[in-house]
Amino acid sequence: MKINWTALGQTAGISFLVTVAVVAAFALGTVALAKREAAIAGNGSASGSGSSRGTLALAGAGVCFAACAAAVGYGLSLIAG
Repeated sequence: MKINWTALGQTAGISFLVTVAVVAAFALGTVALAKREAAIAGNGSASGSGSSRGTLALAGAGVCFAACAAAVGYGLSLIAG
């Protein structure tokens, strides 16, 4: 039996990088949600000067969480297919 160490190393390296990217995207989404809450709490309501920052933070969090969901969905499609 011969093990292709190059392919094994490439697979391990890519898996590590994708894992770090998904964790970083999730962390950024969580930080964006926290900034949204801070913008709303600092303004006293969801309207006013903090509203645009809160909306932008919510959009950023949505993009980050969508990227995480896409990565998980792609992984599941690789496993199932």
